[in-house]
Amino acid sequence: MSNYSIAVIVGSLRAESINSKLADALIALGPKDFGFRRIGIDYLPLYNQDHDENSAESVKHFKTEIVQSAGIIFITPEYNRSIPGVLKNAIDHASRPYGKSVWSGKPAGIMGASVGTTGTCMAQQHLRNILAYLNMPTLGQPEVFIHIKEDFFDSHGNLNEDSKYFLQTWMNHYVAWIKKNAEIPAT
Repeated sequence: MSNYSIAVIVGSLRAESINSKLADALIALGPKDFGFRRIGIDYLPLYNQDHDENSAESVKHFKTEIVQSAGIIFITPEYNRSIPGVLKNAIDHASRPYGKSVWSGKPAGIMGASVGTTGTCMAQQHLRNILAYLNMPTLGQPEVFIHIKEDFFDSHGNLNEDSKYFLQTWMNHYVAWIKKNAEIPAT
């Protein structure tokens, strides 16, 4: 049984998303005392403040998933130099109504991958700004801006050895960050 339950949120809906593959590869690098679970965001309605006091069941479920997590990993693509709308929509849902954000105090990690050479650096900076406002302590170093090349994943979605070493180093830092900053939710 894991002591730390970590929510992994991928900001892409695409079936062959490289960020989804990255999430799966990262989860495989986690230690035994951590449990990682992907939380989908594709089923959430568009955020509308009129529904803050009477949220859809899907929103309530999403917020419960966040509450039950000791920490969050965001893995985001970069769309037009920012985060995808679907990720912002999920963040907005769980931060409302005002003063009742379920994000507050949840330690976070951020990474992303792109076929572009800047590897999601602008999207991650925008996401860091959002998470700072939401009172989410966010791992600062090491940063992970991945430029996906042909040999990053093999045909089975496995990482090459250099990439595996790099991501394992990040995972080790993230695990230490969580152990220092997380409150383990009661189940």
